[in-house]
Amino acid sequence: MFFNILIMTKLSVNINKIATLRNSRGGNVPNLLKVAEDVQKFGAAGVTIHPRPDERHIRYQDARDLVQVVHTEYNIEGNPMDDFLKLVFECKPTQVTLVPDAVDALTSNAGWDTVKHKGFLTEVIQECKQQGIRTSIFVDPVLSMIEGAKMVGTDRIELYTEEFATQYGLGNEKGIEPYIKAAELAVELDLGINAGHDLSLDNIQFFKANIPNLLEVSIGHALIAESLYLGLENVVNMYINKLS
Repeated sequence: MFFNILIMTKLSVNINKIATLRNSRGGNVPNLLKVAEDVQKFGAAGVTIHPRPDERHIRYQDARDLVQVVHTEYNIEGNPMDDFLKLVFECKPTQVTLVPDAVDALTSNAGWDTVKHKGFLTEVIQECKQQGIRTSIFVDPVLSMIEGAKMVGTDRIELYTEEFATQYGLGNEKGIEPYIKAAELAVELDLGINAGHDLSLDNIQFFKANIPNLLEVSIGHALIAESLYLGLENVVNMYINKLS
């Protein structure tokens, strides 16, 4: 039996959507760096970006520029291809989150097969640790994948929460159960637990209340969309309150 100890789950704000809006007009409005500064000022414990090879939202230069702006935790997500890893090693963020998204993926849609890709992930994680960067890998709530994550040497896992969000939206609270089991196993294996994808003000409190040792959530699309109605500072603090 596991009990959800009272820890403060950190909120890392994914600012990809800010970059998407900026890029749509070709200028610098909204100012990505100013938004990164502001979400930290408003109380967020970190900033997340997910640059993709086509730079359709976050540009590689954004990642470099943010090094001087992010004074909390800096999390860079992405598929560990050569150019991505070069960028990560140049920027040296607090954390790199490895995501197996295809080059043309609209958004992340699956976790790693940590058994099939054991050798590759082990090598990449070792390289990241040599650079002093904490590692997290994106995984589905499948116990064999959690066990595989331990074998490749990652510091943390990030639970891919789209299915939970879908089921919760349908009124099926039992959709949390695979995530609870995955988190309990991660605790047993001494893996840190992050989570992200489709978490929102509607479901974050329920998720937090049921997942033991939840260290960090990374939230972007929902948070920015909610901010259109409620204001960015207000929404950041609403998440913080629900996570506490």
